[in-house]
Parts: sequence; structure tokens; C-alpha cells
Amino acid sequence: MKRFLRLGTVQSILAFLLTAYVVIVQATMRWRFDQSDQVANEMARPEGGMLFFWHGRIALAVTCRRLIRGRPFRPMISLSPDGEFISKTAAWLGYPPIRGSTARRPGQASKGGAGAFMEAIDFIAAGGGVIITPDGPRGPGEVMQAGPIVLARRAGTRVFLAGIAARPVLTAKNWDQTRLPLPFSRGVVIMEGPLYASAGANHGEMEGLRADWQARLIALGARAEAMLDRAR
Repeated sequence: MKRFLRLGTVQSILAFLLTAYVVIVQATMRWRFDQSDQVANEMARPEGGMLFFWHGRIALAVTCRRLIRGRPFRPMISLSPDGEFISKTAAWLGYPPIRGSTARRPGQASKGGAGAFMEAIDFIAAGGGVIITPDGPRGPGEVMQAGPIVLARRAGTRVFLAGIAARPVLTAKNWDQTRLPLPFSRGVVIMEGPLYASAGANHGEMEGLRADWQARLIALGARAEAMLDRAR
């Protein structure tokens, strides 16, 4: 079954169906955006940057386009067979991907990583935004890997974190517990930033940033869930 689902034609059909579903459901959802004036002002600036959210919120994160203010954004998506399906969906939703993933640890090779790394840096330098799920592509869920922070340091760019939640959703029984929103559901997006990785940060400081940003992103998700609870 897995081999069948990874056939190019099958993935294209499934990606098309998912794209149509997400577009239709997003049109029926009610979203609340919670961001400080600082975040709003920073997002309005023309320079490039990076946006982090957890892998399990990919189907919810399409709504973040309302915060982008016309800036081109591209997600980094792995070259794995599963990544091909996500890549097709992202492209049809208007987010042409950068194929290849950041390394899980500094100095570790990753499939297509070097080329994707440089493509992302060039895109950010030109004023674009790069979307990264820092616990992907294989998890563990909601554990931030070192690679995205290394990329932020190398690009010398600002990073925004997004806690995203919705109710009701279908939750998959996979490593990232993928959330698929249902029609007429409610959603919340909480933004934080900008955050920076200093160009001179050593290994210990980078690990400190990784742990801090991971805790911040988990906390944002918990706040978003709590806001939905209060709304109910």
C-alpha cells in the first residue's frame, strides 16, 4: 500500500484533493490572529525572514498567508517520497517549495540539504520568507532540530514563531499528530518575534537557542489551544 501511495500519479491526485479540501474548509473557518504591534510592524518590513511552526500544523498554517502582506514565502520540504506529496500540495496552494531539509544536527549531512540551504539563504537575501517546520521531516514531534537555527544564523535573518490551533479537527495517529480542520471550525494563530541567532554564537549558545525557541513554540501552541477553550 505504501508503494502504491508513493506513485507519482497517485500523489498528484491526492495532493489535488487535499488542496481543494483545504481551500474550501479555510473559506468556512473563523480565525483569530493574536500578535503584538511589534510583530505586525516587523512583518510589514520588506526584508526577508523565516517562519517556524510545528509539522503537525501544516494543514492549518495556510491561513498565515493573511499575515504575510504580499511577501513571497517558500516552505522547505524534504526530498523524501512523502515530501513529494506535501510539495505538490504546497505549490498548488501558492507556496513553491525549496526541496531539501536542514540537517538534524550541526555538521550532519542531509538529503539535498546543501543546495536547499544555499537556495534558502539567497531567497531570504532577496526579501523572501522561508517556512520551516523545525521538528520535521521525521520528528520527534514538537522537538526543534538544530538545522533550522543554523540556517537562521547563517542567513543573519529574523525568525518568527507561530502557534496555531483549531477546533474541531481530525487528528492523525502519526508521529506529528497532523491536524486536519473540519468545515466551520475556529482557529487561532499567535505570533512571536523577531528572534535572532547571533552570527558569533558557539555550540553551547546555539543549543540554548534551540531549547528556548522550542519552549516558546510549545507555549504559543498551548496559548492558542487555551484561547479556543475560553471561546467555547
